[in-house]
Amino acid sequence: MLELYETHVPAEWIDEFGHMNLAHYVTLCDQATYAFWNRVNAPKVLEEREGHEYAVLESHICYLDELAEGEFARVTTQLLEADAKRFILFHRVLKADGTLAATNEIKTLGFNLETRRAESFLPHVAKAIEADLAAQASLPRPDSAGQGIALSRKR
Repeated sequence: MLELYETHVPAEWIDEFGHMNLAHYVTLCDQATYAFWNRVNAPKVLEEREGHEYAVLESHICYLDELAEGEFARVTTQLLEADAKRFILFHRVLKADGTLAATNEIKTLGFNLETRRAESFLPHVAKAIEADLAAQASLPRPDSAGQGIALSRKR
C-alpha cells in the first residue's frame, strides 16, 4: 500500500453543514493520483514529460465519515489493475486515528496532451507500474472495488 498524500483540512474546504464538502474528498484523492503518476514517471517532472500524461475515465467515491476543519487526512493508494494504457487505483482516505473517511476508485488512461488522444504508457512508466503491481500483488482486493451505485444489490 502506498502512502503518497496527506494534509490538514483547510477552512475553505468546509461547507455550510460544518464538515468537509464532498468535492474535497475527490480533491484529496486527485492529489494522491497525481502523486502516484509523478512517482511512476520519476525522475521526469511534468515539464520533461512532453505531454505524455493521463486522463481519468471513471471515478467512484464512497463517503464513510466526516472530516472537520484542521483535521488530519492521509490517503493510501492501492494499484489494483493495469494494462498497456490504463490503470485502476483504489484510494482510502483515513483520519488521524485510522478511521476510514472515504474510498475512491478511479480508472485512468494514458493520454497525449499534444494529440489529445489515448496512448500507451511510455516504457519507463509501464515498467514502474508493473513493479508496483508486483509489489502490491499480495494485498487483498477491497470488497467495494468494482462495485457500481445502486439502491440495493441483487444477490
